Amino acid sequence: MLSLENVHLSFSGIKALNGVSLDVQKGELVAVIGPNGAGKTSLFNCISGLYKPDKGEISFKGQSLLEEPSSSRSKLGLARMFQNIEVYEYLTVLENMLLGRHHLYKSRWWQEAFRTPGAKNEEIKQRKRVEEIIDFLDLESYRLTPCGILPYGILKRVELGRALCMEPEILLLDEPASGLNQEETEDMARYILDIKEEFGLSQILIEHHLHMVLDLADKVVVMDFGQCIANGTPEDVQKDPAVLSAYMGKE
Repeated sequence: MLSLENVHLSFSGIKALNGVSLDVQKGELVAVIGPNGAGKTSLFNCISGLYKPDKGEISFKGQSLLEEPSSSRSKLGLARMFQNIEVYEYLTVLENMLLGRHHLYKSRWWQEAFRTPGAKNEEIKQRKRVEEIIDFLDLESYRLTPCGILPYGILKRVELGRALCMEPEILLLDEPASGLNQEETEDMARYILDIKEEFGLSQILIEHHLHMVLDLADKVVVMDFGQCIANGTPEDVQKDPAVLSAYMGKE
């Protein structure tokens, strides 16, 4: 599904990524972990198109992404849940999630302007899918509530829901449990697992909750100083001496 080969990225001589390679298979949940400053978010920014690597290749289903802008990558099947919530606070939960369907509308601008039957039918179709995802994430009671007055834990689910509304084939999850309490973290882990089982999506997860990562991931990639220092099953990674030293502070 997604392949990164020897990806390099520098900022003023500082190596953010130094020869990173990884593969994501269809339906696989890959976790990327590592200390702060290891290059995890830079990796996501390269995949989603915010940064262009200095060197290397990023391909999605065999197609190079290096010349594709972020907007095109979403149409190809990549969606991202951001660590910092990026919802529109004056719009309702339903309206925020409908924005994730924008690139999927088939009606023309003039059909929308004149509210033709075709435009109305398209709106019904897209709204039906959003309502399904609202139910999936247990957001029914908040659907018509402006996001600006909702608690942080609910907004995290809205952020996840909007990404799901984009109908991705690969979902990039940038610290989905950051800022959540224990109960909310457990709920988020359950949603991520349900997404894998019910939607069959490939997912790449950046997360600092190590127990959550080890419980959910099929494969774990460990980064340190812009490099991949380990890559394997959760069981194998836990035993790797380089991981114990870099990530857990053990020699």
